[in-house]
Amino acid sequence: MKKRIYTGLLAFLLPLCPVIAQEVLTLDRCREMAVENNKRISISNENKKKAGYDVKGYLANYYPRFSATGNYLYTTTGFNKSIPEMYLPSYVPGEKGTLVPNLLPTPDGSTVFQQYAWFPGLDIDLRLRNTYTAGLMIEQPLYMGGKITAAYKMARIGEEMAGLNQQLTRTEVILLTDEAYWTHVQTMELAKTAYAYKSLLDALLQDVENAWNAGLKPRNDLLKVQVKLNEAGLQVMQAENAVRLSRMNLCHVIGLPLNSAIQVSGDYELDSALSLPAPDITARPEYGILSKQIELKEQQTRLARSEFLPNIGVMGNFGYANGLKLNGERLLDNSSFSALLSVNIPLFHWGEGRNKVRSAKAERNIATLQREEMSEKMELEAMQALNELEESRMEVILTTRSLEQAEENLKVSRDYYDAGLETLADHLEAQTLWQKAASDLVRAKTAVYLNETKYLKAIGTYSLP
Repeated sequence: MKKRIYTGLLAFLLPLCPVIAQEVLTLDRCREMAVENNKRISISNENKKKAGYDVKGYLANYYPRFSATGNYLYTTTGFNKSIPEMYLPSYVPGEKGTLVPNLLPTPDGSTVFQQYAWFPGLDIDLRLRNTYTAGLMIEQPLYMGGKITAAYKMARIGEEMAGLNQQLTRTEVILLTDEAYWTHVQTMELAKTAYAYKSLLDALLQDVENAWNAGLKPRNDLLKVQVKLNEAGLQVMQAENAVRLSRMNLCHVIGLPLNSAIQVSGDYELDSALSLPAPDITARPEYGILSKQIELKEQQTRLARSEFLPNIGVMGNFGYANGLKLNGERLLDNSSFSALLSVNIPLFHWGEGRNKVRSAKAERNIATLQREEMSEKMELEAMQALNELEESRMEVILTTRSLEQAEENLKVSRDYYDAGLETLADHLEAQTLWQKAASDLVRAKTAVYLNETKYLKAIGTYSLP
């Protein structure tokens, strides 16, 4: 019987395997390929880079800023004015160093200026074209109320959160990969079971048909076996379709074309001595992100407070100006240096600053409460995952015993049937029980692997490639 089963399995697996030998994909290799090709991971990687650039950008606020300025003016407009010739009155020193009009009294009691100065007149021609300035400016903040430090720390926290989000995305992708991988392995194992069951019925049909031809079995027995064989044929078709779809899904997850002919190792050897870490959700990236949210809100509180604290800065400027001609003579052709100390002290804003700080503190409290709530949910998730893992391990033990008993029962049933001590219906029932036990064991083993992955993810100790 075993020889016929193995021959049938070989005939079933050959069409599913590629003609050219290819790399046998292990679970770790599938994880690596999924991480390399997944778009969500690529996005998280870019977010991590962006956060790093933001940190460097905010770090630059600590250092002086240099800037160069330049201006050039060309215009045809100007200023042209002529002052006519005239006589100007004169003044003489008076008491206490002041100047008083140089007046001379007249016989009629009035006064006139005793002396006059002659002004010959003046033509003024002011031209602005070809005037330019150039300068180098430096700005350095001295004290900004903690704004620069708070913004820089927020950028650092954002970078750490991006790293945690990157880790979270990887664990989610790996969980998806594990599900696709073990689903494909399970469908292949179930297909083997279905084909083995069909091989048993093929052999039984041949024996019953020979006995019917010899007049030793009624036609009813032959029809019973044919009905079972038709059901087994349908199961084989369904199994083949499941293998095909699961293979396409695995190709999609690991970034290969859907119709790629891949092979997986499908190692179903369970390590019963494997020890798992105790439930602890503090290592989960979700918990880390929630904790960083609290730190971020604390820095936002400092940032809100800094808006209403004194700001002190210094600025220096070195410049050069050239141009501005008066009557054909250049007036500007020199350089200069200037320095400016700026102090801004907010005095009264009708409680705006106090209320903004209170609002930021309320957001910080909200983030703390959210972490406490999510921590309880994550602890429940971890315990549920641990229970499901332990249950699936126990199910493997029980289904293994059931399969051993079903195999022994099938062997005894076959011997009794060949000896004429058991009816065909009982023998068919023994075959059905064997198929069910074999399928249950396959599903139980798959559940162990998936539940182990879910538990490791739930406690944040997932192994990342």
